[in-house]
Amino acid sequence: MGGLSLQHPWAFAFGLLGNVISFMTYLAPLPTFYRIYRSKSTQGFQSVPYVVALFSAMLWIYYALLKSDECLLITINSAGCVIETIYIIIYLTYAPKQAKLFTAKILLLLNVGVFGLILLLTLLLSEGEKRVVMLGWVCVGFSVSVFVAPLSVIRLVVRTRSVEFMPFSLSLSLTVSAVVWFLYGLLIKDKYVALPNILGFAFGVIQMGLYALYRKATPTPAPKQVHDDDAVKVPEHVVNISKLGPAAAIELNTHNPIDSGMPLPMKENSLACASDETKGGVYKVDKATHVEQV
Repeated sequence: MGGLSLQHPWAFAFGLLGNVISFMTYLAPLPTFYRIYRSKSTQGFQSVPYVVALFSAMLWIYYALLKSDECLLITINSAGCVIETIYIIIYLTYAPKQAKLFTAKILLLLNVGVFGLILLLTLLLSEGEKRVVMLGWVCVGFSVSVFVAPLSVIRLVVRTRSVEFMPFSLSLSLTVSAVVWFLYGLLIKDKYVALPNILGFAFGVIQMGLYALYRKATPTPAPKQVHDDDAVKVPEHVVNISKLGPAAAIELNTHNPIDSGMPLPMKENSLACASDETKGGVYKVDKATHVEQV
């Protein structure tokens, strides 16, 4: 039973509507990545949701290709793969080194390792309709885990009594998308498409109910954790004097801050002497009290 069959015009209509809604949902993080691009910083945002979304789109494309005649699933998930890949590239461009390494690890683990394992097992351990069934349950299990992910956001909303971290527009679009794809799966008699969207609808309704409950409530500040990156670091005072000839460079590192209004702890005659020893070498002093020969 194909989604594009003229014998199922309602299935085609809901599938097309699901494509439009899901495409708009994929575009929802655009303001976030525009901020990242403008500030040249990831600003603490995490890459995990985008890596997971890419993996989900890859799974559903594989499922649709195995089942055949599921063009509406292929179109939206192909668009999702392209969009999520662009998001991840932007993230990797501006993320700090540690975040880049973490993102690369989960990309290799999930999108290469796990997907490759699923591909290998379904091809070797099953064939025909059994392969579709096996992959279908894998898709259902992963989709359920994705829908359960918002539980952390729901817990945060209840604890802080604030809906700042749960935009109503996103909750509404996810709920409507779940309804549309459930009806699509129901009409084409595909339980693997319909089942996970029941849970998606339930969580969407819960999120919108919490939004209605807490949108005018007085927020309770969440406990703020101090990370190593946020700690105040004592500036390092480095004096590096390099000389021409066989003499090695002398580097002095101290962790005592230097007042910008105080003169450098070096006398003029010392600089003059050093200049004579280097046969007229010129020295440059920068703002970090770094003295080096030019």
